[in-house]
Amino acid sequence: MVRQKISILLETGRSKSKRHISQRPYLLPILGLLIGVAIVSGVVFTRHGQTLRVSAYHVVFLSDRSQQKTLDTKAKTVGELLDSMPSLDLSKADVIEPARNTPIVEDNYRINIYRARPVTVIDHGHKIVTLTAERSARVVAQNAGLKLFPEDVASFVSGDIRTNTIGEEVEVDRSVPVVLNLYGEPIVVHTTAKTVNDLLVQRGVILAKKDTLKPAATTRIKPMLQIFVIRNGTRVVTESQSIPAPTQYVTDPSLSFGATAIRQKGTPGKRSVTYQITTVRGISHRKIIQSVVVVDPVPQIVARGNVVDVGSNKQAIMAAAGISSGDYGYVNYVISRESNWNPAAVNGGGCLGLGQACPGSKLTAVCSLSDPVCELKYFTGYANGRYGGWGGAYNFWTSHGYW
Repeated sequence: MVRQKISILLETGRSKSKRHISQRPYLLPILGLLIGVAIVSGVVFTRHGQTLRVSAYHVVFLSDRSQQKTLDTKAKTVGELLDSMPSLDLSKADVIEPARNTPIVEDNYRINIYRARPVTVIDHGHKIVTLTAERSARVVAQNAGLKLFPEDVASFVSGDIRTNTIGEEVEVDRSVPVVLNLYGEPIVVHTTAKTVNDLLVQRGVILAKKDTLKPAATTRIKPMLQIFVIRNGTRVVTESQSIPAPTQYVTDPSLSFGATAIRQKGTPGKRSVTYQITTVRGISHRKIIQSVVVVDPVPQIVARGNVVDVGSNKQAIMAAAGISSGDYGYVNYVISRESNWNPAAVNGGGCLGLGQACPGSKLTAVCSLSDPVCELKYFTGYANGRYGGWGGAYNFWTSHGYW
């Protein structure tokens, strides 16, 4: 009798469950989504004796005030992580490296907070005290309200108690404006040169035998000095050209490999090109006789991290795939951004695997999506064939955002 009642209750429960699902068909996809999220949050792939764990969390090393905190976070960007930590009490003058919009896509990622400190800016004896965390002397001076010409030089120096300055100083060495008249075309340039000859050398002005220079080459530079380069009987035309701002890279051993931080924004310069015009049989010909940098370009200074700190499990996978240890940083950078080290990763376009092979059938033809070692061998072949190696693949990825 008891068994019969239990059987009836089980049958009734199964019947209600079927009706419940049939009346609510959206439950199945939701359940599937939840299961998928659970899988992505903690999948373990084991192959060739190596274990690769895929997680939505990342380990982050946060340096602040000479102390380092180790955090386990699901934050997608540097800014999202910092916003979740109001106790940091960040000010607008503090500097974050890398920038707040930088994605966090790998483990052992390094974030540095530079706190604002007082710096005295000295310009022609005039002192301005500013609170800054910037690491470029030019940027510190500009943020203190000074207008700098590209030829002006700003540099950090130690404070001097004899001048009642405590802490860091930024000294500004101002350039001098002069008027350089090239074949009848006056150009205002700024210079730190001491003599007319120094200016001509600095600006790349080369005098021809027919050219006349006034005043003499030994003349001392002073503000708004008029300098003439004359060639009698010559018809000329002058054009202005832009000079792109160059990029200077500095290595920062406190940032993760591949991470970057802009320390100083660049600005383009300007070049004045003078052409001599000659007419032969009614046809005009132009010949460059001078090309002078009128405004120096200001370089963009970019700090690049070089700390390769890849987890031992990922190192084991790379070693099993035959990847050289010198390429670990390149591989980790590319794979972290392509798939977060998930061998079964798939995007909306059907690309699959650690390096997102497109179409995915190319990868599945040779590897299982549960075999990260096989996949890394496959993508190493791709990197070698298309970019000459993982270093070339890394360089392409950093320039284009894909590979």
